[in-house]
Amino acid sequence: MKNGKIRDSKIRAAIIDFAKGDFLWFYWKLFAWYNRISYLPFQDILSFFLLRIAHKHGGYIGRNATFQSKPVLPHGLHGIYISRYAKIGKECHIYQNVTIGSVGKKAPQIGDHCFIGAGATIVGDIKIGDFVKIGAGAVVFTDVPNHSTVVAGPPRMIVRGPGND
Repeated sequence: MKNGKIRDSKIRAAIIDFAKGDFLWFYWKLFAWYNRISYLPFQDILSFFLLRIAHKHGGYIGRNATFQSKPVLPHGLHGIYISRYAKIGKECHIYQNVTIGSVGKKAPQIGDHCFIGAGATIVGDIKIGDFVKIGAGAVVFTDVPNHSTVVAGPPRMIVRGPGND
């Protein structure tokens, strides 16, 4: 009976992790299979499952996006949008609600060991260097050299009230 309890607790932990979005190893395995298979009906089936899993977790990763290694997603796919034309380097940390979007059929190329903070937006045909840190809420639309940090603009306060409208 002891083995049954251990197995049940592992299953329970796996279900909880999957519900939180921490159970993405299956998604990345399907993504790797999708990129290796050339038989169109199997690609369609894998594409269906990839889109369903990403939709369940509130994100989207384009099926032709290329990754040098599996990215680190501390909060799962929650709100992450990665264009199908994007190229992501090794060991990039991507936080929630990040958009890596394309303009036309051109998308960013992100270097190795980058950190992309929550809510950041990176768009266009640009290159992000290696070891770049992009702060939360930053909007990036120009090239960023290696070992740089990009932050959002300073906050502004707009006071509205009686007599100020």
